[in-house]
Amino acid sequence: MKALVYNLNGENIGEYELPSSIFDVEINEHLIWEVIKMYQANQRQGTHSAKNRSEVKGSRRKIWAQKHTGRARHGDRYAPIFVGGGQAHAVKPRDYYYRLPKKALKQALKMALSDRARENKILIFENFQLKEIKTRNVYQLLKKINLVGNRIVFVPSAYNKELYLSARNIEKVSIRPAVVLNTLDVISSDFVLLEKEAIDGLLKRLGG
Repeated sequence: MKALVYNLNGENIGEYELPSSIFDVEINEHLIWEVIKMYQANQRQGTHSAKNRSEVKGSRRKIWAQKHTGRARHGDRYAPIFVGGGQAHAVKPRDYYYRLPKKALKQALKMALSDRARENKILIFENFQLKEIKTRNVYQLLKKINLVGNRIVFVPSAYNKELYLSARNIEKVSIRPAVVLNTLDVISSDFVLLEKEAIDGLLKRLGG
């Protein structure tokens, strides 16, 4: 698998041979789905809460007589079948967090990167060493390589303050250093822009 190499002027300066151990693996769609489901579940706050019939405040007077009314028997008006009553099986705060095995997470990330590589949606940059913090410069770079409007994830080799502060306000653009890049980041993006050194970081992290 090969990817085009660019400089910060948006000029194509060659091609790069992507390591097959990360960018050319067999894809298992179900595993990717399981991993994405895990990441999304772990992002849930789980603060939802509703009142059951015992928690609704108000009079507990029996709403009508038990017999001789021709209607069904009821106690107070806070049963789930009444408007303003409690909720049957009311949801309560809970933790949705769970974790899949590390091996599965690594393999899913390889699959996601392989999928983008096969679609020629991985671009390599010599570096992301910006001279100044300026959003316009990053926007102009994306414009030169015809990526404006696409969902982009920049993957620097390490935390890059200049890149982060310059790109964070551009719509549909995210910045994820190689050490924290995950399957959801890749699948949620149309194009992955990798710094050359970031590939070494991915090899070290994912094995290859």
